[in-house]
Amino acid sequence: MLENVILISLGIMSAAAILNTLRLLAGPDLPDRILALDTLYINAIALIILLGLYLASDLFFEAALLLAVMGFVGTVAVAKHLMRGDIIE
Repeated sequence: MLENVILISLGIMSAAAILNTLRLLAGPDLPDRILALDTLYINAIALIILLGLYLASDLFFEAALLLAVMGFVGTVAVAKHLMRGDIIE
């Protein structure tokens, strides 16, 4: 039963990632594209965790944690670039 729920969740999160990619490519302005990229990495984290649950492997959880940290740092860097023009002061 749990395997079916995980497979359905994988499908739903894949559809959300595809829609976020479309918003990233066709966003009307830069803040919308940045928000779509931020949401896309969150969807990628969810996909990796669901795949780790389905395959019963701990390696996927470490990869999701690494992706979360890199996504946060990337979002902060883009926000600093938009606010000040420089990332490193």
